[in-house]
Amino acid sequence: MSNSLSYVSGTSSIPLLGMTIGEMFDQIATRYPEVVALRVIHQNISWTYTQLKEQVDQCALGLHAMGLEKGDRIGIWALNRAEWMVLQYATAKLGAILVNINPSYRVHELEYVLNQSGCKFLVSDEKSNYSDYTAMIYELLPHLQYSDPGQLNSAKAPNLTSVITLGTEKQKGMFNWQDVMNFGKHVDKIVLQKLASNLSFDEPINIQYTSGTTGFPKGATLSHHNILNNGFFVTESIHLTHEDKMIIPVPLYHCFGMVMGNLGCLSHGATVIYPSRAFDAEAVIKATDSEKATVLYGVPTMFHAELNHKDIAKYNVRSLRAGVMAGSICPVDLMKKVQQVMEMDDMQIAYGMTETSPVSTQTNTDTPFDKRVSTVGKVHPHQEVKIVDPVTGLVVPRGEKGELCTRGYSVMLGYWNDEEKTKQAIDSARWMHTGDLATMDEEGYLNIVGRIKDMIIRGGENVYPKEIEAFLRTHPKVNDAQVIGVPDEKYGEAVMAWIIVNDGVKITEEELLEYCKGTIAHYKVPRYFKFVDECPKTVTGKIRKVEMRQISIQELGLESLVHAEKH
Repeated sequence: MSNSLSYVSGTSSIPLLGMTIGEMFDQIATRYPEVVALRVIHQNISWTYTQLKEQVDQCALGLHAMGLEKGDRIGIWALNRAEWMVLQYATAKLGAILVNINPSYRVHELEYVLNQSGCKFLVSDEKSNYSDYTAMIYELLPHLQYSDPGQLNSAKAPNLTSVITLGTEKQKGMFNWQDVMNFGKHVDKIVLQKLASNLSFDEPINIQYTSGTTGFPKGATLSHHNILNNGFFVTESIHLTHEDKMIIPVPLYHCFGMVMGNLGCLSHGATVIYPSRAFDAEAVIKATDSEKATVLYGVPTMFHAELNHKDIAKYNVRSLRAGVMAGSICPVDLMKKVQQVMEMDDMQIAYGMTETSPVSTQTNTDTPFDKRVSTVGKVHPHQEVKIVDPVTGLVVPRGEKGELCTRGYSVMLGYWNDEEKTKQAIDSARWMHTGDLATMDEEGYLNIVGRIKDMIIRGGENVYPKEIEAFLRTHPKVNDAQVIGVPDEKYGEAVMAWIIVNDGVKITEEELLEYCKGTIAHYKVPRYFKFVDECPKTVTGKIRKVEMRQISIQELGLESLVHAEKH
């Protein structure tokens, strides 16, 4: 084991961007006026940077005329569409704070987010395949139907005054998007210049709610500086230029879409393409062909769906040259298929979290194949990463497991209106504690090995669920495995695996025990197995291990041991 410590800082000859998003937008629109800024297939929209600027400025002036001011919060509850981007840049020009609301949220989650952030305005989609947004808003705010638009006064959401629907039909008590744009026609554009002179790039511009696997989500508060620079450096890594066309099938309410996608393209004058409202594999490959796209984003499951689509051979996707995959490690076979079928040599892996705007580490064009499929790359420019012992807080030697911490321009301002949770996440030296367990090799490549809170301590041995899950998934009959710790009288904790088998096959506990025996260390072999069709998840698809543990404790009759743990 080397004596060198698990600490790296990202150097760069390219300085950070010291400007607001509005300033960057105006610079790019001047530099690339005729480049297509936004192409939305499902809305049949194609706007140059000049045309997008007209939309953005008019929207900003309209919102200003309606009473939205610097520091006010405005929620966006919508799937991917042109208005999302327009609102993102218009609010940045006003210094208003855009609150991203997950389109999967139901009424109680909407209520929580509106009130926790203190939203003054809400912009909402009308309907999707799974949600009737208008109906949910009326369910939460029945008074709205009897209010004049802009005059809402409800105890359920005391800060909220205006609801703006993106639907074309008139809705009781709501403004339409066109109303906002019409208000903007009658305001002198000089107003925007005056507003811009009072904005700082360190001010908050965005609140993104992290899907808590326990309790309510927390609102990560991000500045112009946080997200503009992160989008810029993510796309610098893939050598983005104004000649590139990027397909964004990931949701805009998430950092992947609005930061790595929208702002990444804006900062280089590239074209953004939304192929559909929500992810649709065929829409992605079809748009790649018709638009001759050069860059594609996605999580591994999206690339898997695209590559395995029955009609992929019908479409020409060879215009693609680069892409970013994030969300989880890219399997070897998937990376090979991306390079063979899509002929995309520069597929990069990125790692991060909402609280770090989001990316902290990324592979690059020169990363060897084996490192692309086994690591999350190296530290980003202008950022620092260290791996510490979760107990002592000291930096561990290279190769040893510990908690990954990151520091730099990308660390959020804090959790909105939650000092206590902010202090738990960001220490006094401004290190963001990610809660992820990681290792760093001699070359500085990082590997995520699990979550601290998921770690099982069995008889003094640290057991990492991710390691056991990966092993169990190698069984030909196993589709997925999720590992948790449950109370145990003798060892403190015992290992338990929830197993999802492949369609049409059966497997026994004995088969799995035999499979584990002699192949993984005895203390890692699960004591309990539970066979399920699916595991509990959050609205964003994260596994809820807390709920799995509660269910398991109850089913195994271990409640008395939980009681003993607490005393």
